[in-house]
Amino acid sequence: MASSPSPPCPQTVLVTGSSGHLGRALMLSLPSYGYTPIGIDIKPSSTCTFVGSFGDATLLQNLFSPSWLRAQPEISCFNHPNGIEPISHIIHCATLHKPHIESHTKAQFVQTNIADTLTLLEAAAATTTGTSDPLETGKEKEETTTIKSFTYISTTSTFGRSLSPQQSIPGGAPKPAAHITEQTPCLPKNIYGLTKSSAEDLCYLISSSSSPATTTTTTTATTSTTNPNLPVIILKTSRFFPEADDDADRRNMLADDENLKLCELAYRRVDIADVVSACVASIKAQTRASPSRITFGKYIISGPSPFLDLSAEDWVRLNTTTAGPAGPDGAGAEEGGASEGASEGGAEKVFAQVAERLCPGIGAVMEQKRWKWLSRVDRVYDSRLAMDEKELGWKPEWTFQAALERIKRGEQWRSGLTAEVGRLGYHDRAWGVYTTK
Repeated sequence: MASSPSPPCPQTVLVTGSSGHLGRALMLSLPSYGYTPIGIDIKPSSTCTFVGSFGDATLLQNLFSPSWLRAQPEISCFNHPNGIEPISHIIHCATLHKPHIESHTKAQFVQTNIADTLTLLEAAAATTTGTSDPLETGKEKEETTTIKSFTYISTTSTFGRSLSPQQSIPGGAPKPAAHITEQTPCLPKNIYGLTKSSAEDLCYLISSSSSPATTTTTTTATTSTTNPNLPVIILKTSRFFPEADDDADRRNMLADDENLKLCELAYRRVDIADVVSACVASIKAQTRASPSRITFGKYIISGPSPFLDLSAEDWVRLNTTTAGPAGPDGAGAEEGGASEGASEGGAEKVFAQVAERLCPGIGAVMEQKRWKWLSRVDRVYDSRLAMDEKELGWKPEWTFQAALERIKRGEQWRSGLTAEVGRLGYHDRAWGVYTTK
């Protein structure tokens, strides 16, 4: 009896920054999605396959050589009858982050976040243009690497000064919270946001500079009817780190850090498990059949906000701080001293009303936990484009509403992956709150 054929090898994904928060999460999770991850990082870890820089052109050349890759002892642990497939996808997580502003120079940010990213982009683009001579005969065709998708992990910090409108003052001119979409201007306010924004532009340049194709372009994405260029999708992620905020004012807004992160999930935070699923959605969007295949696009990745459908008046209230704190059940400001506008309740009351509508009875649970709602919401990230089936078709599971329901049932409201990745810090020695594990 003939033996049954071996199952096909999973496609291989190169993850840069595999020792960091998202890189570690991807290395742990991608096998469950049917992919084989290979991680590179300058910092050794259990989720780092190769120690090295993503800006090292020689290392990239070797990684993109299937014969070199399979010969490495680090790959011997990949137990598959057909060996490991050449790298097909890249998820570029490695970067200098905002916490590194205190410990690194602007030149180092430019080198890592811009110049080294360009090196990686050009190496990946080069794999899409190599073709063999169809008339060449008598030679065994050498297996090559072709990068089919490139996912660049960016940040909502690129929006910079667009994120913080002047606070609305009761009795004064109404100033709503900022509604942040992919069309919001990027006005970086530090070297981190500037270099990430510049790298986004490099992604577009390299993707659009490849061989010409028949394309259809919208305001946020480009689809193609051919496959000659390096496709790139940029994911502008909101915060997902488990560490305490580096801003003392934000740390002091609520006594319990877990309480603060729950509130952030409603407008500026995303669970790391949902970031992983967005990366997988990006791979699929770049490799699906034409004409729906996306060759370039930018998407905000943040927990779906329940504030997006509020009235214009409520958007002003979100950006308004009341004279006294509202209770978790939506009770108004403390009596005495509140102006006419504050008496209607600011962000705390809007927060409480929305939460109670999503999960009846959550106010009583919050009160038992001695948790409160934030006194001001200055911006709201809109991730609906990423969830559009014609775009990424992203389906976040660890949402604000789901978190409220889990809290009411007495369950852990964050994903297990959040705990598994844990607090990693950003420095090897003391540099503020981010170093604390």
